[in-house]
Amino acid sequence: MKFFIDTADINEIREAATWGLVDGVTTNPSLIAKTGRFYADVLREICEAVDGPVSAEVVASEAAAMLEEGERLARLHRNIVVKCPMVVEGLKATRALSNRGVKVNVTLVFSPLQGLAAAKCGATYLSPFVGRLDDIGHDGIAMVGQLVQILRNYSYPAQVLVASIRTPTHLLRAAEMGAHVATLPFGVMKQILHHPLTDAGLEKFLADWRATRQKI
Repeated sequence: MKFFIDTADINEIREAATWGLVDGVTTNPSLIAKTGRFYADVLREICEAVDGPVSAEVVASEAAAMLEEGERLARLHRNIVVKCPMVVEGLKATRALSNRGVKVNVTLVFSPLQGLAAAKCGATYLSPFVGRLDDIGHDGIAMVGQLVQILRNYSYPAQVLVASIRTPTHLLRAAEMGAHVATLPFGVMKQILHHPLTDAGLEKFLADWRATRQKI
């Protein structure tokens, strides 16, 4: 399973990259707006920090404009993956961009059939939003399992990129379902690395070693 980090904060990206866990980055207009900086400048800096896919989202609402924006974003860096929304106009743009050799991440997927439609249109990544589904009383991770199974049934090269992950449990279940990628907020990425028994065990080992007064 690949881990992407879901942020536009370059400090979080650089820190997580030192842990060896960052295979890529996902951003969206909301995350980049929080930086208070120009969209293109943020994306270029992220691409320089991480040698992996960097998702950058279009903000147009019509296919022709999405295509124009997507091509402009793709020219910023070879690692840019264009994010298009899971709407009819977004699927039109996805088909056009993929036909031009541009990788596309179809975002805001909330059903397995939406994911199937995006895969048929040439998407590289399909992004189901599990946390938002949970918010309305649905089982987001169960939908991930359905989507993974559908892709296994056919020859679509698309990968399931699980988004809107709120907890380590979301990540655990996504991994059990066989999702190809998970994009994690910085906080969740930190959470998965810690366990109280690990901390207690390390402290015990070090205390016993200090008691010997030896050096390595």
